[in-house]
Amino acid sequence: MKTENITVIIVGAGTGSRFGASRPKQYCDYGGRPLLMTSVERVREALPGARIVLVLARDWVEAWSEMCTAHGFDSPDIVTGGASRWQSVRNAIDSLPADYRGIIMVHDAARPLLSPAVAGRLLSAIEAGASGAVPVLEMADSIRRRLPGGASEAVDRSLFVRIQTPQAFDAAKLRQAYSLPYNSTMTDDASVMEAAGFGAPALVAGDEVLMKVTSPGDMDILRIYHK
Repeated sequence: MKTENITVIIVGAGTGSRFGASRPKQYCDYGGRPLLMTSVERVREALPGARIVLVLARDWVEAWSEMCTAHGFDSPDIVTGGASRWQSVRNAIDSLPADYRGIIMVHDAARPLLSPAVAGRLLSAIEAGASGAVPVLEMADSIRRRLPGGASEAVDRSLFVRIQTPQAFDAAKLRQAYSLPYNSTMTDDASVMEAAGFGAPALVAGDEVLMKVTSPGDMDILRIYHK
């Protein structure tokens, strides 16, 4: 599929409260510039020609514009985020033409190292007929499930995978799914699709390098990956 038929929504409206810095993690320094710039740049490299919609918190739009000017960075189109990730994604979808057809990928701003290989696997799954596709990693560690009273039990780790982004979907179906009211089972975009009756997504191989930054130590790991 031509990348001109692809829209990537990069969700960067979160506050990053778990990160513990003075500013949201997507604006923290990574290689001499805000982390978010690397996230955008890697999407552009992996999917040249794709449209990018960047979702930012209203309070950070002006600051982001100033950062882009300071670093000579060309920002994608910006949409203001909502009170939750779900609302932020919906705002981005609503910003697209009502008759838009193609593929929408939804990506976390805090996963800066997207590769062309992962993007290609997602596109191949959609082209093969899947209504959605997500990158996953196998569980390397043993897994236990917490039980009431402080007890726990071992579970078969082969039954579980770790979910990454971007997650890719048929645009019309994703728009339909996001037109439904939010409920607490919607933990990511694939679960929004499932709640709308579109079934489980295709699972494709992810990449350990495509990690999500959630703590300051993660930035150190990213710098090792990026060398």
